[in-house]
Amino acid sequence: MAAGDSQRVWFPEMLARLRCEWNSGMSFPALIELRDRLDAMLQQIRSERQIVSPVFRCPRCGITGPSAEPHVSVRALILTLGRFGIISQKDTKRIERDWAEYRVQNRFDLYGQASATVAESHSEQSRMAGCAHASSTPRQGY
Repeated sequence: MAAGDSQRVWFPEMLARLRCEWNSGMSFPALIELRDRLDAMLQQIRSERQIVSPVFRCPRCGITGPSAEPHVSVRALILTLGRFGIISQKDTKRIERDWAEYRVQNRFDLYGQASATVAESHSEQSRMAGCAHASSTPRQGY
């Protein structure tokens, strides 16, 4: 595994696909589908290259473990278009603003999933925010 790959989200082959499949007239549903394909590609690359998430130490309880697997969000895809010069910074800002509005109107999460999924992801995040693993595993060293 190359240095930094465990934290990398945008691999060269993903950028090549993004450059090929992106078009300025793309609708948000098509953009979400592209995000889904790129996210699947990221997971496949990480699996094939046996890239594991970096280990972190919880500042609250001291437990160490792998960090969450990276995923491609719709906003990350939009910002990547500008970062790698696929579209202008002006267009990036416009699309990002339009996506934020579209996302609110349609009650989508960061990944373009419907509101039922949003409720589940929020409950998952709230469980994690309270350091859920702290109650199941006592901290050593006290």
